[in-house]
Amino acid sequence: MFYHIRDIKDPEHPYSLEELKVITEDAIEVDDKRSYVRVTFTPTVEHCSMATVIGLCLRVKLLRSLPSRYKVDIKVAPGTHATEAAVNKQLNDKERVAAALENPNLLDMVDECLAPSYG
Repeated sequence: MFYHIRDIKDPEHPYSLEELKVITEDAIEVDDKRSYVRVTFTPTVEHCSMATVIGLCLRVKLLRSLPSRYKVDIKVAPGTHATEAAVNKQLNDKERVAAALENPNLLDMVDECLAPSYG
């Protein structure tokens, strides 16, 4: 699962989420029998303004990469973000995610973070 998301670029830095240690392999839980994936990520700072964008990038990448039977759960690591509960709620609410992805500017930002880097 990690190989799907390790190269996602951070929206504010020229590094991948793996390079910034925002995501790690051991923060990904996969239950193939229940078709369930949980990714727990750690924002670089407690007041990271891009936490919801990072979570949205993770969700979109997994939804594009995994069979549709999978339920994807995206969470901020406990105690690592000032508005952890609000971010988690936004990232796991289907209507909020759908509305966010209808915003062309936000979708462009997500697609930019997901674009392959050659170099």
